[in-house]
Amino acid sequence: MNNRAAKVTSYVLLFALVFSIIVSGVGNTVVHALGVSITSSGGWNETAYVEWSPVSNAQGYNVYVKPASAADSQYKQIDTQLIRKYASYWRADAVGLTAGSYVMKVEVVLADGTKESTVSNTLSVAAHDRSGFAFADQSPFGTGSGAYNEDGTLKSGAQVIYITSATAQTVTLDVKVNSSGGKQTGVGLGAILALRQKGYDTTPLAIRFIGKVTDANMSGQLNSSGFLQVKGKANYAEMNITLEGIGKDAYAYGWGILLRAVGNVEVRNLGIALFPDDGISLDTGNANIWLHNNDIVYGKAGGDADQAKGDGSTDLKKGSTYITISYNHYWDSGKAALVGFDDSAEFFVTFHHNWFDHSDSRHPRIRTGSIHIYNNFFDGISKYAIGATTGSNAFVESNYFRHTKKPMMISLQGTDALEAEGTFSGEDGGMIKAYNNTIVDAESMIYANSNIGTAPASATSFDAYLASSRNETVPSSYKTLVGGTSYNNFDTSIDTGVNAADIDSVSNVEQVVTAEAGRLSKGDFTWDFVDSVDDLSSSLNTPLMTKILNYTTQLVAVGGNSTPPSSTPAPTTTPAPTTTPAPTTTPAPTTTPAPTATPTPPPASTLVHNFTTDGKTSSFFTITGSLSTTKGTVVYNGLTLTQCLKIESATNIAFTTTAAKTLTLVLNTATGTKIKVDGTSYAATNGVVSVPIVAGAHTITKDDVANLYYMKVE
Repeated sequence: MNNRAAKVTSYVLLFALVFSIIVSGVGNTVVHALGVSITSSGGWNETAYVEWSPVSNAQGYNVYVKPASAADSQYKQIDTQLIRKYASYWRADAVGLTAGSYVMKVEVVLADGTKESTVSNTLSVAAHDRSGFAFADQSPFGTGSGAYNEDGTLKSGAQVIYITSATAQTVTLDVKVNSSGGKQTGVGLGAILALRQKGYDTTPLAIRFIGKVTDANMSGQLNSSGFLQVKGKANYAEMNITLEGIGKDAYAYGWGILLRAVGNVEVRNLGIALFPDDGISLDTGNANIWLHNNDIVYGKAGGDADQAKGDGSTDLKKGSTYITISYNHYWDSGKAALVGFDDSAEFFVTFHHNWFDHSDSRHPRIRTGSIHIYNNFFDGISKYAIGATTGSNAFVESNYFRHTKKPMMISLQGTDALEAEGTFSGEDGGMIKAYNNTIVDAESMIYANSNIGTAPASATSFDAYLASSRNETVPSSYKTLVGGTSYNNFDTSIDTGVNAADIDSVSNVEQVVTAEAGRLSKGDFTWDFVDSVDDLSSSLNTPLMTKILNYTTQLVAVGGNSTPPSSTPAPTTTPAPTTTPAPTTTPAPTTTPAPTATPTPPPASTLVHNFTTDGKTSSFFTITGSLSTTKGTVVYNGLTLTQCLKIESATNIAFTTTAAKTLTLVLNTATGTKIKVDGTSYAATNGVVSVPIVAGAHTITKDDVANLYYMKVE
């Protein structure tokens, strides 16, 4: 080979290497640049992350994020505090992203001032599930998203502060303290929140916790009971605050969170351990509170015999209303959730997609309120799951109860009356309406109106009224034995913040909840319960408590030690223009609107169905299934798509072609999500499935749970 040929061959090989890096698939594939090796990357709910091996001669790192389809000029630098060092790797998390596809760029700054960078694979970012009473239209604030917009981005003008073991007592923020706009500098997280209690400053505020933050680290920031107190000037005061953990290893360790007299507050992605009384306490006059995706383990032992595991994990009382508690992982809680205490007026709470993992009781235990409980996984419950007292009303639907001793109880009747005294309460009864739940290996469950299934029926002493349809109203003739309470049918008369199409099939509940409840990547704390032992035991699990007590953080340092962002802190997620796909590439859906994009009309020979504009009406496709407008927004080929068909077990799409065609399906789910065409499973790439089909009859059905926004045959 001559020198010219060798040189050409070298360029070809180099191009091939670079091209393979650019087009490599998503997942945890290792991507190499000259000096940086990405070892892991991924997307979660409104978050993307990247991990890389340390570079020996690095002075520091900068990290950037952009929509996958956007030009490189659209990269936004993330805050340096979002870059952290661990013993054997570095990690960065980009938060505040809309659902869609992104890439992250890691830039290493070398000792001589030169820079090298590498880009992650495409990262699929999902939207948080904003459902339940915290998002009901008639609620005081209409949202529980705190400092964030409903699309997951920070609100305009939002402030961000970072709390680490080193900064909890020293972090500063200027807070408005009078009607003239005068400001005072708060020093320490507790002082900042105390100044905001004056009520003059409602600026959206994201409080981001990094790593293990202990009660010692929080010295001077907690109240006398060991709580970080977020308090308003008067009941239901607007706060617009989010308390959130960054990554998978943020902990409130040795302290709890107390919300009092506040409105629009979100708590998410935190590990809450060894709390002093309650893990998260909603005590008096709160509205539009959203507690989600937290890992809640043991609290400190209380003085009573039933407080060996701590007291309540997530308790609420005294006028706290329009609350959503969702996607939390409760680890062997003794008393998961007390709902209502000294309440005389009706209030509204939603529990959905929580994993009650071998916990004992109160899931929840209800007084007075109207409570919607759906799509939760009750996994080996040793005492009872749901208990209704004191004129309360609970709608319990599409939950999975696995080896739950007593799934539902009304005080002083039914299962509760089978024992000499009330198992969980001596108070008057509350009513429960049950629909479409799966109950496996329960000790007792007594239904009224048992006209479906084989459960024993009772007209006078029952655990729940068994509805034959979701929208059935319970007749007023069904009353509790003690107190004479009849069901108020709140679920059919007011906005619960939930549509029927948003409720997962009960057959998918275990899979969905165990995959999605708790912190990002299931957090960094693991424990394997032994069903044969832990299903039945309500005693403290000593090895589990020992592991919690001995937990040590692997975090070494916070900050990239390099160039700070030149703009406002926190990654900006201003919509970026999408790029034109290469001729041979199927356009990938994104959720970043392109304001100047013009939809590309399909060729005359192409048959298109857009669920946003067409619903289920079509002269070509026969469509069976449920529509939803709460699964996020997708931008595809210049179209902004806001309505989807939920791909579930009952979903079916049928059509017939007279010639060979290509079928394209546009989803908003991750790469690798599968859908069946003519009984064969096909995986999505960047949300798109493209399948060649022959002439004849065809069907589209469920493989994985997915959301279909658009389809075409061309």
